[in-house]
Amino acid sequence: MRKAVLSTLVLIMTASVAVAQLPDPSIADSVGFDQERLGRIDSVIMAEIETGKIPGAVALISKGGKLAYFKSFGFSDIQARKEMKIDNIFRLASMTKAITSVGIMILYERGLFQLNDPVSNYIPEFSEMEVVSAVDSDGLVSSTVSANTPIRIVDLLTHSSGISYPFAISDVQRSYVNAGVIDGLTGRSIVLSDQVKLLASQPLLFEPGSDYEYGLSTDVLGYLIEVVSGKPLDRFFSSEILTPLGMQDTYFYLPEAKAERLVTLYAENDRGELVVSRGSESNIRLDDPEYPVSDSQTYFSGGAGLSSTAFDYALFLQMLLNEGELDGSRILSRKSVELMRSPRVDTNDDGVADFGLGFDVTVDLGMTGELGSVGNYEWSGAFQTSYWIDPEEQLFAIFMSQVRPSQSDIRAKFKTMVYQALD
Repeated sequence: MRKAVLSTLVLIMTASVAVAQLPDPSIADSVGFDQERLGRIDSVIMAEIETGKIPGAVALISKGGKLAYFKSFGFSDIQARKEMKIDNIFRLASMTKAITSVGIMILYERGLFQLNDPVSNYIPEFSEMEVVSAVDSDGLVSSTVSANTPIRIVDLLTHSSGISYPFAISDVQRSYVNAGVIDGLTGRSIVLSDQVKLLASQPLLFEPGSDYEYGLSTDVLGYLIEVVSGKPLDRFFSSEILTPLGMQDTYFYLPEAKAERLVTLYAENDRGELVVSRGSESNIRLDDPEYPVSDSQTYFSGGAGLSSTAFDYALFLQMLLNEGELDGSRILSRKSVELMRSPRVDTNDDGVADFGLGFDVTVDLGMTGELGSVGNYEWSGAFQTSYWIDPEEQLFAIFMSQVRPSQSDIRAKFKTMVYQALD
C-alpha cells in the first residue's frame, strides 16, 4: 500500500512545482471524491490564513490507499515569508501518543506482558500508590488514602490510571508543579526515567480504572517500553516502527540537516494576533520554543515528544487502516488494531464508552452532531495538528498547523470539508 501512496505523491510533485495546486483529477476521481467539492477545502483553509487565525497548514487525505488530496498553504514562517511546503516538519505533541500506544502493543504481542498486568511489575515505584482524599484552600493535597487497586498497563492506555498533567486544573496540579513534574516537552538535561519515578511519588486523582483523566499516562508507557525492551524510546521507535514504515522525517530531536524544515510555532495574543511563541503563552509551557532543535536532546516523551511531516504520519495511519501492515511490514496483528479501536472508557460521563487503547472512538454518529462515520478513531495535538481514521470509508486525513493558544476551529472544519466531498 505504501508504494501506491508513494507513486501518487510522485505524480503530484512532478505535475507542478506549486504544491498548492490540486493533484491530477484522475487520481482523486479514482478514490471517490467529487473534485469540485474537494476544492472547497482550499477556500476554507485559506480563509483561516487570511483572517490571521493560522500562519499556514498542510492537509492530506487518503482513501483506498491512494492520496486524494495533499497540499500546503500559507507560511511556515510569516516574518521570513517562507512558504509552507508539504515536507515541512511539525511538532506532533499528543499525536505522539498513537505511536507510543502501538509500541506497547508490539511488546504485548511478543508475550512480554499482559495488558491487565500491574505497571508495578515492571516499574516498582508504582507499587504503593496513594489517592487524593482532600485538598486545602490553597489547592494543596492535604490528605490521601491508599489505592485499593494497582495501575494496570491497560489503565495507562485508556487514561484511566488517575494520573493527570501539570497543565490541567485538578486536585493534583499544585502537587505536580511543586514537585517539578513536567508536561513532556522540555529542553532541560533530564531523562524520562527520572520524571516517571517522580510522577510515581505523586498521589492519584482517583482509584485506577474507575474514571478518565487525560494525562501523563502515555509518558509512563514510553518508559515502560524502555524497561521491557531494554532500549531507549527513540531507538525502539526507530527500529520497530519508523524504519519499517519508511518514516524518514520523524524524530524526537531533528538532525541539523532537517532543522530548517521545522515550522515556526506561533501564539495568538490577547488582540487575536499571531506572534512568534516564546513558549510561555499557553498552559503548556515549552522551556524553549525552538524545541526540538536547540535543546539537550535527552528527554523522550512518549506522550508529546515527536515531530514529523504529514506524509510520514500518513504512512503510520495507513498501517493502522491496513490492520497493522504496510508494504510488507507487519507492525501489529489485525486483532491488536481491532482491540485498540474498541471503545472501553467513558470520557464524557454519559454512560457510553468512547475511548479505546489510545484513541477517541465515534460510537454514535447522531450524538456527535457532525459528519463522520461510526468507528472513526482519532486524536489531535496541542499545536493545531489532528488526524482521524475511518475504516468504513477506508479513509484517513491529517491536518497540521502550529499555533497555541488558538481560537481557530479549522481542524473541525477540515473534517467537515472532507466528508462533504465524498462521492
